[in-house]
Amino acid sequence: MPAVPKPKHKRRVPKQKDVTRITNKARDEVLRRSEGKCERCGRTRAYAFEISHLVQASQGGSGSDPANLVLLCGPSVNTGTCHNFADYTRAGREWRMQKKLELETYYAQ
Repeated sequence: MPAVPKPKHKRRVPKQKDVTRITNKARDEVLRRSEGKCERCGRTRAYAFEISHLVQASQGGSGSDPANLVLLCGPSVNTGTCHNFADYTRAGREWRMQKKLELETYYAQ
């Protein structure tokens, strides 16, 4: 049986992973804005720096909007890092919402 050719049209509705994927343009803007520092604690040296969604990707947070992204020290699975704080604690979730409002006003100017 011959293989069926793939369609040549674009999807009408983008896949979830395409909406939440961090774009290079947004990544460059976050790195410029943060000056290579963790945006929560200001640390310049860490095991890893990770770009994190303020509105989580699982909740539909855009990866192309720099107002939804921050640079945090990580990794997120290590207790004591800012990325872990932001993702797994109540105070961190409140911090994410405050930071989101702050960045929305920053980019609204």
